[in-house]
Amino acid sequence: MSGLQKTCLVLLIIGGINWGLLGFFRFDLVATLFGGSGSALSRLIYGIIGICALYCLTILFVPNEGVERERETQTR
Repeated sequence: MSGLQKTCLVLLIIGGINWGLLGFFRFDLVATLFGGSGSALSRLIYGIIGICALYCLTILFVPNEGVERERETQTR
């Protein structure tokens, strides 16, 4: 897994935690830390997390090399 993929996954985890906090406790951590949900910095962070989510869609459709190697050895 590349560094970009790991970075995007970490940001998605942070975004998921933020959504969990928002859903369960009505607490928006990003908005609290960066000046409200309408501030430019908060919107930038939301945008970056959204871009990371789109990028991580590509990870979903990449075959797992370990699984592919195991299938090859089983068919031999």
